[in-house]
Formats: sequence, structure tokens, C-alpha cells
Amino acid sequence: MEDSTTTADKRIVEALNFGSKTAKRVGWEAFEFAVERPHQVRVTNASYGFEKDDHSYLVGVEERDGVPVPAECECKADLYNEEYACKHRVACATTAGPVVLQTAVECPTPTHDTEGTDSTTLAERLRADGGVIAEERRDDAAALIEADRADCDCAELSDDFPCWPCVRDGRRKIPE
Repeated sequence: MEDSTTTADKRIVEALNFGSKTAKRVGWEAFEFAVERPHQVRVTNASYGFEKDDHSYLVGVEERDGVPVPAECECKADLYNEEYACKHRVACATTAGPVVLQTAVECPTPTHDTEGTDSTTLAERLRADGGVIAEERRDDAAALIEADRADCDCAELSDDFPCWPCVRDGRRKIPE
């Protein structure tokens, strides 16, 4: 069997400090990798089967001397132990290798196309979902409520029977 490790592969692994237990776990467990954003790789431990989404973490990638290296992970093992690299960072360096890491580094930063929009703030670009009217918008809401009442068809119905919008909005009750 031919050894295909390159100098870049070795430099990536040498940048990490990890023990033999971590190396064994990386070799035993099945990992999946996906570049999510610039400098971020999603590492998922697929050994957990249908629960694998609960074992998925973002690994931050940075360049050190021109070599992409997994620098940080959001898992508890990496957050609380600064001395050793977690298995997700080691898997990213060894199993995913330089191709995935370089792709994460070269991933373009998403740009937002603002052409054709007149709005400048996020609040102006969002649409209401029919929720509760905020206190500062009560004056505007009163005008909208009056417009709804103008659409009322109660006057056209017989026997003082209310229209559905009035019943639905609680302005009138159905007579018994």
C-alpha cells in the first residue's frame, strides 16, 4: 500500500496537540465534513446514526504559515481544554485533510444584493406575520382597524345578523 501523505498533511497534523486516545477515536469513528461558511467546517460524527445531528460541531479554520489548520471547535472538549485539540479538529486535519481545509479558507464571503430595495434597515425589510401590534404602532393600527370596519357587510344582512369579519374580530356576536 502506498503512503500518500504530503508535506502539507504532516504540517497540519503537527500544528495540533493531541494524544493517542484522541487519535484512536478519530480512526474508529465515522465523520462527515461540510464547508458551511468562510473558515468554518461542519464536522459531524456519523457513528451516532440517526442521532448524528446532536453530534455536529463547527470547526474554525485559520491559516498558519500558509497552511490551513483547524484552530477551534465549538464542542465542550475544545472549549474547556486549551491544552489538547478535540477529536473534531483532529478529524478535520487527518480525515478531511488539506482539500477540505483549503476549501474552507478559500470559501467566498457571501454578499447581499441590495439592488432594487428601498429599505435600509432590517426592520424595514421584514414583513409582519400577523402577530401582536407593538405599542409604538397603535396609531397606525387604529387606521387599519377603521379600514377593516369600512369593509363590514353587516348593514346589508337581514335581521341584524353580523357579518363573519365582525364575529371573527369580536366586534359583534351571533344572535341566538
